Amino acid sequence: MQLRDIDVPMPGLGQLLLRVHACGVCRTDLHVIDGDLGEPKLPLIPGHQIVGAVAKISGNSQFRIGDRVGVPWLGSSCGQCHYCQTGRENLCDFAKYTGYQIDGGFAEYCVADERFCFPIPSGYTDSQAAPFLCAGLIGYRSLRMAGDALRLGFYGFGAAAHILIQVAKFHGREVYAFTRKGDRTGQEFAMKLGAVWAGSSEEAPPVPLDAAIIFAPIGELVPVALKGVAKGGTVVCAGIHMSDIPSFPYHILWNERSVKSVANLTRRDGHEFMELVSKVHIEAEVNLYPLERANEALDDLRHGRFQGAAVITP
Repeated sequence: MQLRDIDVPMPGLGQLLLRVHACGVCRTDLHVIDGDLGEPKLPLIPGHQIVGAVAKISGNSQFRIGDRVGVPWLGSSCGQCHYCQTGRENLCDFAKYTGYQIDGGFAEYCVADERFCFPIPSGYTDSQAAPFLCAGLIGYRSLRMAGDALRLGFYGFGAAAHILIQVAKFHGREVYAFTRKGDRTGQEFAMKLGAVWAGSSEEAPPVPLDAAIIFAPIGELVPVALKGVAKGGTVVCAGIHMSDIPSFPYHILWNERSVKSVANLTRRDGHEFMELVSKVHIEAEVNLYPLERANEALDDLRHGRFQGAAVITP
């Protein structure tokens, strides 16, 4: 990425101009920049976990100047297709995504469709709330897809997992955390946040799991997780991009185990999750970077140099 001065964008009808206060850094930003996701607008301002203040409104709005709002990955949907009409706007063929087809929040200002913006609960700073807009929301959707599983395995313990473990604990669930081999710091971090067990992804869980959520974009973890879940268990792949899944013997899928993927989010997810975090105080661990160090933040994310989440603060 290159740091540049550009004109402040002007909101169109139904859009808000936001003064960006904080923008979370997500692994999806790496996938966009690395070319793993092949249809970005160019040039592009990345960033899709935005917290900002309304600076200008175009047309009638539910928001007012100065309101604090959040902008997620899903920036718009058509509202007319079969998926949108059946409550699955996350699968809309004509959807547009923040920081991908819409300029995002690695900037001082951005514009966003007000219909896809969420009020931010009080009690959280801008930087604490920023990771909720993707790490939290995608984690929440993944948890919903895991059903009522009591024993949950988290493969990869980064921004999403460190938020979701606190939600899982609130619901009385047990979390078993899996990290890279030798990552004692990550395992200790998971235990500190309430995991009942933490170890390497090369290890078998101490008990059969009811469900597993894979946050790491590593296809090889799918058969590993399948071996760890009990009969009828579910493996949820939470990432938007994952390396190829290797072939595996049918018997580890048999007994009604299933593999699911999570695609994007819906506005329902957003409103439900924001209501939840207004009741459950989430201790988001954030690592702050000024806008000028956005490339450094991405490189630190790529190499796992911090715990929790990275947040850009213009």
